Amino acid sequence: MVVAVNKRSVMTLFCNTTDIYGHQIRFVLAEKGVTAEIEFVDAKNLPQELLDLNPYGTIPTLIDRDLTLYEPHIALEYLDERFPHPPLMPVYPIVRANSRLTMYRMKKEWYSAYETIMADPQSDAAKIARKNLLEDLVAVSVIFKEKAYFMNDDFTLCDCYFAPLLWRLPLLGIELPKVAEKHYLPYMARVFERPAFIHSLTEDEKKIRAQNS
Repeated sequence: MVVAVNKRSVMTLFCNTTDIYGHQIRFVLAEKGVTAEIEFVDAKNLPQELLDLNPYGTIPTLIDRDLTLYEPHIALEYLDERFPHPPLMPVYPIVRANSRLTMYRMKKEWYSAYETIMADPQSDAAKIARKNLLEDLVAVSVIFKEKAYFMNDDFTLCDCYFAPLLWRLPLLGIELPKVAEKHYLPYMARVFERPAFIHSLTEDEKKIRAQNS
């Protein structure tokens, strides 16, 4: 097996403008204050440099010197360990394990629903996924009555996982009912107004945010 060599001296993230997983990584990079080059690429026409470094030819791909990470969750945890301040994972092993399980469930249930909807918004599968996702979001909304952030009093990696999905609810055609919205609105305001979240948005998303402010 031939190992490709990264010729860049600066950490680089390859993603596209609509990729929710790329948004997660940009959010964490911004929270950590990490200087990185963000290369927005076309998923159907990836640059040869990326194809040489990532054997699966997928995005997002995070490249740091000789390390190439093409699994988003691994990239998020790597950034938290590589740049420990501010920490985004709980200190205690049990709480940390629960956070990992929470993110795993988000990916398996909510993010899979997101991908189903985005693949064909008008399909029967998308309608079922939209219904299930909305029901789940309503069910967990009550946690924000007692916690400032997602199942925690402090901002964590779970919020970096969750916020990009909440941000895309209008794109998914999902409108929260009033009973759930009243719980989510304070949380969304706290997270969406974070300088790091604003910085993580694409230029088009920043324009939409400005129009809705």
